[in-house]
Amino acid sequence: MPDQTLPLDIFAAQNVVSLPKPRGGEDDHFAAVAEWLQSIPLEKTIGACLRQAIDEVLDGQRTGRFDVDDLEKTEKTYLGTKVEIIIRSALGLKKGPRMDYLIQGREVDSKFTIGKYWTIPREADGHICLLTSADDHDSVFRVGIVRINNSILNLGENRDGKRTLSAAGRQAVRWLVPEGKLPTNILMGLPEQDRVAIFAASDGYRGHGNGGQLRTNELFRRVQRKAVDRNTVLTVARQDDSPKRVRDARKKLRLEGIIILGHQSSHPRIARDLHLTVPEKGSWIAAKVTKVTSSCDRPKTEIDGELYAIAVTGETAEAPGTY
Repeated sequence: MPDQTLPLDIFAAQNVVSLPKPRGGEDDHFAAVAEWLQSIPLEKTIGACLRQAIDEVLDGQRTGRFDVDDLEKTEKTYLGTKVEIIIRSALGLKKGPRMDYLIQGREVDSKFTIGKYWTIPREADGHICLLTSADDHDSVFRVGIVRINNSILNLGENRDGKRTLSAAGRQAVRWLVPEGKLPTNILMGLPEQDRVAIFAASDGYRGHGNGGQLRTNELFRRVQRKAVDRNTVLTVARQDDSPKRVRDARKKLRLEGIIILGHQSSHPRIARDLHLTVPEKGSWIAAKVTKVTSSCDRPKTEIDGELYAIAVTGETAEAPGTY
């Protein structure tokens, strides 16, 4: 599971935007739901919800999985329920008498897909649906709302009596987040040879527990200058204590000129000095560094009285003993 839960109150410091008037054909209830959703940081919040839901169902710590394509059919079905539950909690919504949410006193159903199409049950007829979709391969997601009626659904039904949106139905969707940035799945974005090397780092090792450490070491050898979240470390190590795995990797990789920065101590300053992403709590960023002089025109940082910069090809990597 991710190391951070979503905030219970996301509205404390929000900036309410100037909202458009209802479009032609939209009723007042629909417009009220759209207005409320647009008054919150929707892209950031829903993106985090979808990332959390996908990671929890993948259950990488136990299974080592990182690709939704590896989920069982029943797990893919449950993913929609997980999205519904996490969004309800994140937005502080109540469950409606018949539908999944109550928003501004109106019942709203939740529909999620990892594909291109949503399946709509008969009981959603006449109700507003909050549509979400996520593509974890391309790190994008969408959020929209639509009021369901027979005229916007295809005629064909699946064995459960569910139907999909027709072309007219897709046109009727009011897209609140047409193309949001889904928090990155680090392992998904790696070249295949790097993923294979990371998970194979412990092949043939017969010790107790250190196999996960060997994989974690290889993760930070191969993923540098990119933030790595706790869930990624858990998936690679398949052990409980990801911070300890990272601390031990820091000691080992220092000998190879690699530093691993977290959110504490001098690490945020070092990351800023080197023009790296500053890690948030529960994330880390690695980089291979080398000692430089004050005349170096690259971004540099001072650690224990010495200057360091990101090592480039041909330079000897050298990391500080402590930082």
